[in-house]
Amino acid sequence: MSTTTLAAPPLAAPRKALTSFELWGRMLVLPYLLIFVVFVLYPVGYGLWLARHPESYVKLFDDPIFFRTAVNTLVFLVVAINIKMVIAMVLSGFFIQTRWWIKALSLVFILPWALPSIPTILSVRFMLNPEWGVINSLIFRLTGLDGPNWLNDPTLALTFSMVMHVWKSLPFWTLILIAGRLAIPTEQYEAAAVDGATNWQKFKFITWPSMRQLYLTSTILSMIWTLGDFNSVYLLTGGGPADLTHVLATLGIRYLRLDQVDLAMASIVVALPAVLPLVYFMMKRLSK
Repeated sequence: MSTTTLAAPPLAAPRKALTSFELWGRMLVLPYLLIFVVFVLYPVGYGLWLARHPESYVKLFDDPIFFRTAVNTLVFLVVAINIKMVIAMVLSGFFIQTRWWIKALSLVFILPWALPSIPTILSVRFMLNPEWGVINSLIFRLTGLDGPNWLNDPTLALTFSMVMHVWKSLPFWTLILIAGRLAIPTEQYEAAAVDGATNWQKFKFITWPSMRQLYLTSTILSMIWTLGDFNSVYLLTGGGPADLTHVLATLGIRYLRLDQVDLAMASIVVALPAVLPLVYFMMKRLSK
């Protein structure tokens, strides 16, 4: 009769003690974790706690300013971002040329993105002043007529806010798309030129297929950042006239000035259903 012997399970390897290098590494990470908890997790958690009451959202949705703000935000995302990205795509093809004057022009083009937002946007606001602004003064000298009150019309004011957003962030996205164009092998364009392809055909069959993923990912990321764009609207119009040009990024300031902290936090929380899907799609594209 044969007997079967069961092998004893292997003993777990003894846990190695941390080396001094690993110990110091973990200790140096602790301050960053503390900063993350104090300045990120705590404010977000506190804001969600303040906006926990359903009554806050009922009051928010009953406010006609909120509905106008939601429409303004949607217009900002759909119109301004698509115009900005299309212009960035066109300019990326212009600035990759090797002519010396184009390189010099690119230094001027990048200035709006490099300069601080506050002085640049406020300078445009002063230029649009109906009484002593540069634009209306020029109109009066050329025609003898008074210029319009640019920022007193909600449509014009929101349009100028979108123009400021495009003007301010356009150089950054143009640089991103320039990098994408430079990654395309030049041999493809040379082969297309030999075959007699036009510039449009080169873009349609070479440039766009190669840059489509970068373009769409940049557009989604731009939407996420634009939802938090505070400066373009608040510094130029302050949400006026009559609170008709607010976007979700500036609406919270209106409620804070009215001492309605719960509504301010609720106006931020309601933006999450728009932000989270954009973050999901962007991360899904980046994972590919």
